[in-house]
Formats: sequence, C-alpha cells, structure tokens
Amino acid sequence: LATGDSQIVASRYASDAVLLPTVSDTPRTDHDLIKDYFDSFLLKKPQGVITDGNIRIGDGWAQDAGIYEFTMGETGGVVKARYSFVYVYEDGQWKISHH
Repeated sequence: LATGDSQIVASRYASDAVLLPTVSDTPRTDHDLIKDYFDSFLLKKPQGVITDGNIRIGDGWAQDAGIYEFTMGETGGVVKARYSFVYVYEDGQWKISHH
C-alpha cells in the first residue's frame, strides 16, 4: 500500500485471488476488480498497523490473520478491522490468494 500504486498492489494477488475488501461490500474476484478497489482506497492515503497477528506456514501456502488499524491520511479517520490473508506460491513468488 505504501507505493500508492494500485497496479503494484493488485500485482501482489494470485491469478485466481478473492479480495473481500475492508471498506467495500463488493467481493473482488479478478485482477481488474482488485485494482479498481485499490484505485479508490489508495486515494485515502491509508497507513496500516497490525495490532494483533497470527501466522501459520504450510507447504506452498501461508496464512496471516489478526487485527489491523488504518489511519486515512486524507481525513485522519481510523478504521479498525479483522483481517485474514492466505498466500500461495505462484510462478516463483508468494501471492495473496484470499484477503
């Protein structure tokens, strides 16, 4: 997120990823929809902090779940939410499969 570039952020997701966004009710199930979410979310200049996390690692996958808090640099508003990431090893890189 720190890049502020929705294309770079969306490229971190696996080819068949599912994004259930923190501040949107619309599931994102392909690259274009994931990028679209970050096009608007990144305009808010979010700064995130993980306040509680739990990581598990398996063969070809990893999981990170917990609580994070975003401060929106644009407004100063704070969003606290639970999160979960499932990562898969795809084409020689770790990618987000579910978030």
